Amino acid sequence: MNGFEQALTTGVEGGTIILFPALGELIGERAGIVNLGTEGCMLAGALAAYAAGAATGSAWLGVVAGLFGGAAVGFLHSWLVVKQRADQLASGLVLWFLAIGLTSVLGTAYVSKTVTALPIVTVPGLGSIPWIGPILFRHDPLVYASYVLVPLVWWALYRTRAGLVLRATGERPEVVSVAGRRPDLVQIAAVTFGAGLAGIGGAQLSVGYVDSWFDDMTNGYGFIAVAVVLFAAWRPILVLLGSYVFGVALAAAAVLQAHGVAVNQYLLDTLPYLVSLVALVVFARGGRSRAPEGLARALTNTS
Repeated sequence: MNGFEQALTTGVEGGTIILFPALGELIGERAGIVNLGTEGCMLAGALAAYAAGAATGSAWLGVVAGLFGGAAVGFLHSWLVVKQRADQLASGLVLWFLAIGLTSVLGTAYVSKTVTALPIVTVPGLGSIPWIGPILFRHDPLVYASYVLVPLVWWALYRTRAGLVLRATGERPEVVSVAGRRPDLVQIAAVTFGAGLAGIGGAQLSVGYVDSWFDDMTNGYGFIAVAVVLFAAWRPILVLLGSYVFGVALAAAAVLQAHGVAVNQYLLDTLPYLVSLVALVVFARGGRSRAPEGLARALTNTS
Protein backbone atom coordinates (compact mmCIF):
# COMPACT_ATOMS: atom_id res chain seq x y z
CA MET A 1 0.00 0.00 0.00
CA ASN A 2 1.49 3.33 -1.07
CA GLY A 3 1.41 6.51 1.01
CA PHE A 4 -1.65 7.90 -0.78
CA GLU A 5 -3.73 4.78 -0.20
CA GLN A 6 -2.51 4.59 3.38
CA ALA A 7 -3.60 8.19 4.00
CA LEU A 8 -7.07 7.49 2.57
CA THR A 9 -7.46 4.26 4.54
CA THR A 10 -6.37 5.85 7.80
CA GLY A 11 -8.46 8.90 6.92
CA VAL A 12 -11.63 6.80 6.76
CA GLU A 13 -10.87 5.39 10.21
CA GLY A 14 -10.05 8.82 11.64
CA GLY A 15 -12.96 10.40 9.81
CA THR A 16 -15.32 7.94 11.50
CA ILE A 17 -14.18 9.25 14.89
CA ILE A 18 -15.27 12.72 13.73
CA LEU A 19 -18.38 11.52 11.91
CA PHE A 20 -20.18 10.07 14.93
CA PRO A 21 -19.98 13.26 17.05
CA ALA A 22 -20.62 15.44 14.00
CA LEU A 23 -23.89 13.63 13.26
CA GLY A 24 -24.78 13.87 16.94
CA GLU A 25 -24.07 17.60 16.94
CA LEU A 26 -26.14 17.97 13.76
CA ILE A 27 -29.13 16.40 15.50
CA GLY A 28 -28.76 18.63 18.55
CA GLU A 29 -28.34 21.80 16.50
CA ARG A 30 -31.33 20.91 14.36
CA ALA A 31 -33.28 21.02 17.63
CA GLY A 32 -31.82 24.46 18.38
CA ILE A 33 -29.01 23.61 20.85
CA VAL A 34 -25.28 23.86 20.13
CA ASN A 35 -22.97 21.72 22.25
CA LEU A 36 -19.40 22.99 22.45
CA GLY A 37 -18.93 20.30 25.08
CA THR A 38 -18.88 17.65 22.33
CA GLU A 39 -15.18 17.24 23.06
CA GLY A 40 -16.06 16.44 26.68
CA CYS A 41 -18.69 13.94 25.55
CA MET A 42 -16.06 12.20 23.44
CA LEU A 43 -13.59 12.12 26.34
CA ALA A 44 -16.22 10.64 28.65
CA GLY A 45 -17.12 8.06 26.03
CA ALA A 46 -13.48 7.18 25.37
CA LEU A 47 -12.71 6.58 29.04
CA ALA A 48 -15.98 4.76 29.76
CA ALA A 49 -15.38 2.48 26.79
CA TYR A 50 -11.80 1.73 27.77
CA ALA A 51 -12.67 1.15 31.42
CA ALA A 52 -15.57 -1.16 30.55
CA GLY A 53 -13.47 -2.97 27.98
CA ALA A 54 -10.67 -3.51 30.49
CA ALA A 55 -13.09 -4.73 33.16
CA THR A 56 -15.14 -7.08 30.98
CA GLY A 57 -12.77 -8.04 28.21
CA SER A 58 -15.40 -7.04 25.65
CA ALA A 59 -14.84 -4.12 23.28
CA TRP A 60 -18.55 -4.12 22.44
CA LEU A 61 -19.55 -3.61 26.06
CA GLY A 62 -17.01 -0.81 25.99
CA VAL A 63 -18.82 0.80 23.05
CA VAL A 64 -22.12 0.62 24.96
CA ALA A 65 -20.45 2.19 27.99
CA GLY A 66 -19.01 4.89 25.73
CA LEU A 67 -22.48 5.70 24.44
CA PHE A 68 -23.82 6.14 27.96
CA GLY A 69 -20.76 8.11 29.07
CA GLY A 70 -21.21 10.65 26.28
CA ALA A 71 -24.98 10.75 26.77
CA ALA A 72 -24.56 11.56 30.47
CA VAL A 73 -22.50 14.66 29.68
CA GLY A 74 -24.93 15.66 26.95
CA PHE A 75 -27.93 15.27 29.25
CA LEU A 76 -26.29 17.55 31.81
CA HIS A 77 -25.65 20.15 29.11
CA SER A 78 -29.23 19.99 27.82
CA TRP A 79 -30.65 20.23 31.34
CA LEU A 80 -28.55 23.30 32.11
CA VAL A 81 -29.49 25.01 28.86
CA VAL A 82 -33.14 24.03 28.51
CA LYS A 83 -34.30 23.87 32.12
CA GLN A 84 -31.93 26.28 33.85
CA ARG A 85 -31.59 28.72 30.92
CA ALA A 86 -27.79 28.59 31.04
CA ASP A 87 -25.79 30.12 28.21
CA GLN A 88 -25.32 27.45 25.53
CA LEU A 89 -21.70 28.25 24.73
CA ALA A 90 -20.63 28.72 28.35
CA SER A 91 -22.31 25.50 29.47
CA GLY A 92 -20.60 23.47 26.76
CA LEU A 93 -17.17 24.88 27.54
CA VAL A 94 -17.59 24.36 31.30
CA LEU A 95 -18.57 20.73 30.77
CA TRP A 96 -15.58 20.27 28.48
CA PHE A 97 -13.25 21.49 31.21
CA LEU A 98 -15.07 19.29 33.72
CA ALA A 99 -14.67 16.25 31.48
CA ILE A 100 -10.95 16.94 31.03
CA GLY A 101 -10.45 17.06 34.79
CA LEU A 102 -12.56 14.03 35.65
CA THR A 103 -11.15 11.80 32.90
CA SER A 104 -7.60 12.80 33.82
CA VAL A 105 -8.18 11.77 37.44
CA LEU A 106 -10.28 8.67 36.81
CA GLY A 107 -8.26 7.56 33.80
CA THR A 108 -4.95 7.32 35.63
CA ALA A 109 -5.62 3.71 36.56
CA TYR A 110 -6.17 2.74 32.90
CA VAL A 111 -3.07 4.22 31.28
CA SER A 112 -1.16 0.95 31.63
CA LYS A 113 -4.09 -1.42 31.12
CA THR A 114 -4.82 -3.22 27.88
CA VAL A 115 -8.14 -4.07 26.26
CA THR A 116 -9.37 -6.27 23.46
CA ALA A 117 -9.72 -3.93 20.51
CA LEU A 118 -12.59 -3.90 18.05
CA PRO A 119 -11.92 -6.54 15.38
CA ILE A 120 -10.96 -5.65 11.82
CA VAL A 121 -13.50 -7.21 9.48
CA THR A 122 -13.03 -7.51 5.74
CA VAL A 123 -16.32 -7.36 3.83
CA PRO A 124 -16.48 -10.48 1.62
CA GLY A 125 -16.14 -9.61 -2.05
CA LEU A 126 -16.01 -5.84 -1.54
CA GLY A 127 -12.83 -6.03 0.49
CA SER A 128 -10.96 -7.62 -2.42
CA ILE A 129 -11.75 -4.86 -4.91
CA PRO A 130 -8.45 -3.30 -5.98
CA TRP A 131 -7.68 0.05 -4.34
CA ILE A 132 -11.26 0.63 -3.11
CA GLY A 133 -11.45 -2.52 -0.99
CA PRO A 134 -8.62 -1.71 1.44
CA ILE A 135 -9.75 1.91 1.76
CA LEU A 136 -13.45 1.34 2.47
CA PHE A 137 -14.04 -2.30 3.36
CA ARG A 138 -11.29 -3.47 5.71
CA HIS A 139 -12.18 -1.77 8.97
CA ASP A 140 -13.80 -2.40 12.34
CA PRO A 141 -17.60 -2.71 12.45
CA LEU A 142 -18.15 0.83 13.76
CA VAL A 143 -16.80 2.19 10.48
CA TYR A 144 -19.40 0.15 8.59
CA ALA A 145 -22.07 1.28 11.04
CA SER A 146 -21.23 4.88 10.17
CA TYR A 147 -21.87 4.14 6.50
CA VAL A 148 -25.43 3.18 7.41
CA LEU A 149 -25.90 5.89 10.03
CA VAL A 150 -25.58 8.81 7.59
CA PRO A 151 -28.53 7.88 5.32
CA LEU A 152 -30.46 6.76 8.40
CA VAL A 153 -30.07 10.20 10.00
CA TRP A 154 -31.07 11.87 6.73
CA TRP A 155 -34.16 9.67 6.46
CA ALA A 156 -35.12 10.25 10.09
CA LEU A 157 -34.75 14.04 9.79
CA TYR A 158 -36.56 14.52 6.49
CA ARG A 159 -38.90 11.57 6.06
CA THR A 160 -40.37 10.92 9.51
CA ARG A 161 -42.80 12.74 11.79
CA ALA A 162 -40.24 12.70 14.61
CA GLY A 163 -37.72 14.38 12.32
CA LEU A 164 -40.27 17.02 11.37
CA VAL A 165 -40.96 17.78 15.04
CA LEU A 166 -37.25 17.99 15.78
CA ARG A 167 -36.57 20.38 12.89
CA ALA A 168 -39.61 22.46 13.78
CA THR A 169 -38.31 22.71 17.35
CA GLY A 170 -35.08 24.13 16.04
CA GLU A 171 -36.93 26.63 13.88
CA ARG A 172 -40.02 27.71 15.80
CA PRO A 173 -40.37 25.99 19.20
CA GLU A 174 -43.47 28.05 19.99
CA VAL A 175 -45.25 26.48 17.01
CA VAL A 176 -44.33 23.01 18.26
CA SER A 177 -45.73 23.93 21.67
CA VAL A 178 -49.00 25.13 20.14
CA ALA A 179 -49.25 21.80 18.29
CA GLY A 180 -49.27 20.02 21.65
CA ARG A 181 -45.64 18.90 21.76
CA ARG A 182 -43.00 19.59 24.40
CA PRO A 183 -40.11 21.40 22.67
CA ASP A 184 -38.05 21.28 25.87
CA LEU A 185 -38.24 17.49 25.95
CA VAL A 186 -37.44 17.29 22.24
CA GLN A 187 -34.32 19.39 22.78
CA ILE A 188 -33.17 17.39 25.79
CA ALA A 189 -33.69 14.11 23.92
CA ALA A 190 -31.92 15.38 20.78
CA VAL A 191 -28.87 16.71 22.63
CA THR A 192 -28.61 13.61 24.83
CA PHE A 193 -28.86 11.26 21.85
CA GLY A 194 -26.36 13.35 19.89
CA ALA A 195 -23.95 13.28 22.82
CA GLY A 196 -24.35 9.51 22.93
CA LEU A 197 -23.13 9.39 19.32
CA ALA A 198 -20.18 11.56 20.38
CA GLY A 199 -19.50 8.99 23.10
CA ILE A 200 -19.43 6.27 20.45
CA GLY A 201 -16.91 8.38 18.56
CA GLY A 202 -14.78 8.46 21.69
CA ALA A 203 -15.15 4.70 22.05
CA GLN A 204 -14.08 4.23 18.44
CA LEU A 205 -10.96 6.23 19.29
CA SER A 206 -9.97 4.40 22.47
CA VAL A 207 -10.93 0.78 21.74
CA GLY A 208 -10.70 0.86 17.97
CA TYR A 209 -8.39 3.43 16.43
CA VAL A 210 -5.50 3.73 18.93
CA ASP A 211 -6.38 0.88 21.35
CA SER A 212 -5.15 2.78 24.42
CA TRP A 213 -6.07 5.47 26.92
CA PHE A 214 -4.19 8.66 27.74
CA ASP A 215 -5.16 12.11 29.02
CA ASP A 216 -7.02 14.41 26.63
CA MET A 217 -6.73 11.81 23.88
CA THR A 218 -9.46 13.36 21.72
CA ASN A 219 -7.06 16.25 20.97
CA GLY A 220 -9.69 18.57 19.50
CA TYR A 221 -11.73 16.01 17.52
CA GLY A 222 -14.92 17.23 19.18
CA PHE A 223 -14.29 20.79 18.07
CA ILE A 224 -13.59 19.57 14.55
CA ALA A 225 -16.97 17.80 14.65
CA VAL A 226 -18.72 21.07 15.56
CA ALA A 227 -16.83 22.83 12.76
CA VAL A 228 -17.83 20.13 10.26
CA VAL A 229 -21.52 20.71 11.04
CA LEU A 230 -21.11 24.43 10.37
CA PHE A 231 -19.21 23.86 7.13
CA ALA A 232 -21.77 21.28 6.01
CA ALA A 233 -24.66 23.69 6.60
CA TRP A 234 -26.50 21.09 8.70
CA ARG A 235 -26.74 18.51 5.85
CA PRO A 236 -25.89 14.88 6.74
CA ILE A 237 -24.25 13.97 3.42
CA LEU A 238 -21.91 16.95 3.59
CA VAL A 239 -21.15 16.07 7.20
CA LEU A 240 -19.94 12.69 5.92
CA LEU A 241 -17.72 14.30 3.30
CA GLY A 242 -16.38 16.90 5.72
CA SER A 243 -15.54 14.28 8.32
CA TYR A 244 -13.53 12.25 5.82
CA VAL A 245 -11.75 15.34 4.52
CA PHE A 246 -10.59 16.20 8.03
CA GLY A 247 -9.79 12.56 8.71
CA VAL A 248 -7.55 12.36 5.65
CA ALA A 249 -5.91 15.68 6.49
CA LEU A 250 -5.03 14.49 9.99
CA ALA A 251 -3.91 11.08 8.72
CA ALA A 252 -1.75 12.60 6.01
CA ALA A 253 0.56 14.17 8.58
CA ALA A 254 1.30 10.80 10.23
CA VAL A 255 1.79 9.18 6.84
CA LEU A 256 4.20 11.91 5.78
CA GLN A 257 6.18 11.45 8.99
CA ALA A 258 6.27 7.68 8.44
CA HIS A 259 7.70 8.25 4.96
CA GLY A 260 10.43 10.53 6.22
CA VAL A 261 8.83 13.90 5.47
CA ALA A 262 9.40 16.31 8.35
CA VAL A 263 6.17 17.80 9.72
CA ASN A 264 6.07 20.00 12.80
CA GLN A 265 3.97 18.07 15.33
CA TYR A 266 3.22 21.16 17.40
CA LEU A 267 1.74 22.86 14.34
CA LEU A 268 -0.43 19.80 13.70
CA ASP A 269 -1.71 19.88 17.27
CA THR A 270 -3.11 23.39 16.68
CA LEU A 271 -5.07 22.30 13.60
CA PRO A 272 -8.36 21.39 15.34
CA TYR A 273 -8.51 24.75 17.08
CA LEU A 274 -7.59 26.71 13.95
CA VAL A 275 -10.28 24.87 12.01
CA SER A 276 -12.85 25.66 14.70
CA LEU A 277 -11.94 29.34 14.66
CA VAL A 278 -12.23 29.50 10.88
CA ALA A 279 -15.61 27.77 11.04
CA LEU A 280 -16.89 30.25 13.61
CA VAL A 281 -15.68 33.18 11.48
CA VAL A 282 -17.39 31.78 8.38
CA PHE A 283 -20.53 31.11 10.39
CA ALA A 284 -20.55 34.65 11.76
CA ARG A 285 -20.19 36.16 8.27
CA GLY A 286 -23.00 34.30 6.59
CA GLY A 287 -23.65 30.87 8.01
CA ARG A 288 -26.40 31.98 10.36
CA SER A 289 -28.67 32.55 7.39
CA ARG A 290 -28.54 28.77 6.79
CA ALA A 291 -28.79 27.78 10.43
CA PRO A 292 -32.00 26.58 12.09
CA GLU A 293 -33.82 29.76 13.07
CA GLY A 294 -34.05 28.92 16.75
CA LEU A 295 -30.32 28.16 16.92
CA ALA A 296 -29.35 31.34 15.13
CA ARG A 297 -31.61 33.37 17.42
CA ALA A 298 -30.17 31.75 20.53
CA LEU A 299 -26.57 32.37 19.43
CA THR A 300 -27.39 35.94 18.46
CA ASN A 301 -28.80 36.56 21.94
CA THR A 302 -25.67 34.96 23.41
CA SER A 303 -23.31 37.18 21.48
